[in-house]
Amino acid sequence: MTAAGASEEAPGRKRVGVLISGRGSNMEALVRAAAAPDYPAEIVCVISNRPDAAGLRTAQAAGIATNALDHKAFATRPAFEEALTHALQDHGVELIALAGFMRLMTPAFVQRWHDQIINIHPSLLPAFKGLHVHQRMLDAGVMLAGCTVHVVRAAMDTGPIIAQGAVPVEAGDDAATLAARVLKVEHQLYPHALALYASGALRVEGDQIVWPQGADKVGDAATLDAATMLIAPPLPASPLEQRAQSAI
Repeated sequence: MTAAGASEEAPGRKRVGVLISGRGSNMEALVRAAAAPDYPAEIVCVISNRPDAAGLRTAQAAGIATNALDHKAFATRPAFEEALTHALQDHGVELIALAGFMRLMTPAFVQRWHDQIINIHPSLLPAFKGLHVHQRMLDAGVMLAGCTVHVVRAAMDTGPIIAQGAVPVEAGDDAATLAARVLKVEHQLYPHALALYASGALRVEGDQIVWPQGADKVGDAATLDAATMLIAPPLPASPLEQRAQSAI
């Protein structure tokens, strides 16, 4: 058994089930993070609604239990979700991490796992919910893009925000280059956010994340290199800076 699944080495770690539909690169990032013995969560299973998802092979190679639940084999969405719940319960899952899982959950499923499902979305929510996010950002002319990890609610891409990371939109970007830049931040942000949430450092009250008294959210986020504060266009230089530059 790999370190990611070695619960006996770190008692009290949250048991996490990851749901994917494709290659599962964010799932890989979570698995790598969970290999550390002091990480507060362990990945106990990876489940896909697509039997041919490449991420299943990646998880198997890491020694993690996998399930392929083809949603097309079920007559209704609730029937699929019932099977999914049973699979998660069979692995003792306490927290679900969606990582490119391309199925909308019913309100009943979300309520059944209330505050136990987190998701990563490739925009700075609440802006740009839904699909085709990167092209829509370019079409809107935004200067900052990024990603958000949030607790899932029944409405699409809503729920308490755990963490966000931002990157600049660069001249000449197309949807593919922007998506690749955002994805690099996703791979840092998701393990960071899962650790915060699984450790109990944060809690949910209604639709807000409550941080410990005195916690500096900006300071915590600064542990991610890519989450440095970005301002675009740049602020003008102060008078002191202008004088210094003219003296050069």
